[in-house]
Amino acid sequence: MNKRLLELARVSPEGMQLPEVCNCLGTGAEWIVDASGCDSELLAVERVIQAFCEVIIGELQLKVVGTPQWHQFPGPGGVTGMYLLSESHLTCHTFPEYGLLTLNLYCCRPREEWGWERELRRRFSATDVRILRVARGIQPVDPVHEQTGAEQGGDS
Repeated sequence: MNKRLLELARVSPEGMQLPEVCNCLGTGAEWIVDASGCDSELLAVERVIQAFCEVIIGELQLKVVGTPQWHQFPGPGGVTGMYLLSESHLTCHTFPEYGLLTLNLYCCRPREEWGWERELRRRFSATDVRILRVARGIQPVDPVHEQTGAEQGGDS
């Protein structure tokens, strides 16, 4: 195990020393959300998608840094939006032709779970909502025992 990695694993995001028993560095959570069966007309309206993202930001008390970026694709195309947050980012992409709305929220600070499924069903008539929550950060490490290639069954 890289000694620098072990040093990093003992420092919290705020720079405080972590206790010896905590051999991991959590850096927040990421939500990857796919909502299908959505109302295609709503998915093509930039202002509707912006308003939804603003609800997410407001209810989770996130802090926007700078100006959000938006792009409306031509014709019956969808919308892409991105917010830079002091906590990280929120992005969304709509695909009206498939009735699909996708979102990605990464928060480097702990947050309460949010009602993704409830809100996507209510606001966009989503028929299927899939939410993947990923804990981000360095996985637990064991600083006491480091295996060599030979111990792991590899060549030495």
